[in-house]
Amino acid sequence: MPVYSSLAHALAGALVDVLWFIEGSEDEQMDSDDAVKVLEGVARLVSMLSSDQRDELIDLLGTMAEAESDPARREFLEGFGLLDDVV
Repeated sequence: MPVYSSLAHALAGALVDVLWFIEGSEDEQMDSDDAVKVLEGVARLVSMLSSDQRDELIDLLGTMAEAESDPARREFLEGFGLLDDVV
């Protein structure tokens, strides 16, 4: 189990885990309408962050990507699409 440097880092990790799960789920595993609702909710939340908070999240995601050993997950972290829509 990873040790996080802050609560924000732990919560960013949990958010990434949820989004990674949704991204990798087949239609039989998760209803696509439910997946869209979750993704839209996260996008809405991220869009409401202050500029400083968004910068902190982007920095955390960069740190997580650098430490990630799974190439596919690292690519997911580096291209975190929801941030692209709101930055």
